[in-house]
Amino acid sequence: MTMMSMIKKYKWTLILTGIVTLSPILFGVLFWNQLPQEIPTHFSGAGNTPDGWSSRPVAVFGLPAFLLGMEWFCLLVTAIDPKKKNISDKMIRIILWIIPVISVVVAVCIYGTVFGKKFDIGMQMNVLVGIVFIVLGNYLPKVKQNHSIGLRFPWTLNDSDNWNRTHRFGAWVFIVAGIAMCINGYFKSTAALGVIITVTITVPVLYSYILYRKEQN
Repeated sequence: MTMMSMIKKYKWTLILTGIVTLSPILFGVLFWNQLPQEIPTHFSGAGNTPDGWSSRPVAVFGLPAFLLGMEWFCLLVTAIDPKKKNISDKMIRIILWIIPVISVVVAVCIYGTVFGKKFDIGMQMNVLVGIVFIVLGNYLPKVKQNHSIGLRFPWTLNDSDNWNRTHRFGAWVFIVAGIAMCINGYFKSTAALGVIITVTITVPVLYSYILYRKEQN
């Protein structure tokens, strides 16, 4: 399936996700004159204190456009995958909807901060990422061997049994990590966040490598 055929197949999903991803631009344009020249676009580890700013045009137009570009990049990577037939339609649609959700949540946090609304950004971001992890964890065991979606290590890509076992194990890691991140939304601990992400990345890699070494021996 070529890039053009994928665009045709997921046309309505791409249209809807594109509209949602770019929807914050409409809010920014409507309230353009009320926005400051510098808009907070990055927040501290705890999440509620701005520590990075962008110009008004970049925040209003650049950020949603960048996120839309990321979505299309994901589609391109999938389109050129030699094993893309193994990727289910449902998984592709889930991946395409992740960025639009992020775009809206980020916009709510940014514009809420600008207009003095009290948002617990640290909690929102932890819970959002946690939910994404839980959703991905539920679908990981269903992902067949491919080069663009899933736990893609040299050992999983070269061995279908390693792929399947790693994804079943990794699914639980992602679900537990997602629950932990939702809980961390209450504490907003930067250290805990770092540990959760590190464990989520390293544990499946180690598990897959151990399976590979056992197979070699």
